[in-house]
Amino acid sequence: MAKIPSAAIAAGGLVGGYGVARWTKKRPLGGVVLAAAGAAAAKQWRQRAGGPAAGALTAAYVAAFAGSHPLAKKVGAWPAVVGVAGAVALASWAVADRNG
Repeated sequence: MAKIPSAAIAAGGLVGGYGVARWTKKRPLGGVVLAAAGAAAAKQWRQRAGGPAAGALTAAYVAAFAGSHPLAKKVGAWPAVVGVAGAVALASWAVADRNG
């Protein structure tokens, strides 16, 4: 069975976490989705690119989540979430998925 690329997991965690929080009106439930996807992506990042790269990508994932909030005030919630998810996916692909 082929592994899902870490870029897709990370982007899906950001978009899915926001979607779950918004549609259920339960922010902690969205946080569970965000954290679970982040942990799964981090595991793959560590396996494919090593600890330092995994740490940097994890920091980027958390920063994207945090940065989406002020960005949403300027461009709207969904565009902000999709934008940061795309940025994290691109970084993840470049660092961990491109050669594997």
